[in-house]
Amino acid sequence: MPKLNSPLALFFTTLIVIALLALFGPEERALGTNVRIVYLHGAWVLAAELAFVAAGLVGLLGLITRRTIFHNWSAALGRTGIFFWITYLPLSLWAMQTNWNGLFLAEPRFRLALIFAVTGVLLQTGLWLMNTDWITSAANLSFIIVLQVIFATVENVMHPPASPIFNSGNVVIISFFLALIALTLVASYFLTRVFLRTTSR
Repeated sequence: MPKLNSPLALFFTTLIVIALLALFGPEERALGTNVRIVYLHGAWVLAAELAFVAAGLVGLLGLITRRTIFHNWSAALGRTGIFFWITYLPLSLWAMQTNWNGLFLAEPRFRLALIFAVTGVLLQTGLWLMNTDWITSAANLSFIIVLQVIFATVENVMHPPASPIFNSGNVVIISFFLALIALTLVASYFLTRVFLRTTSR
């Protein structure tokens, strides 16, 4: 059983706080209470993307400086990113079902998200097995570049091109979403610390 102040225990504690906060999210005029899963889905995928970005940037530092600590952080952040990316997919399906009464699995962004989830799992597994610093950092940097380039060109069907939350002008909704993002990032930090223990050498 993890100690109460261990990164793993803090990670699960933060998840509980996030779940409780999401239950009391502000309603929205069109979606009602179902918008709460949309808030959670948005914060979750943002945490995944930021973890991937951080893994790539820290990996670049590792390639430039050749310092092991940066390679270790890149490996840990890459694993955190794929964890949040994989777990964001069922949240996306949940959001579809509750708000649009059906699953649109052919939706371009969801289809690509699924492809990158499978690719990411295979990549992180391969990097873990190879256990080579510079390959891990280079792969994490390449992964986020490819992901960003492809998603920048994909068609938006069920995802508005501009953030409806931040463009809503509703201070309560925006503040709640920012708080949810902050907590999700805290959870991602604790999870990264868990993975860092398995990568540090």
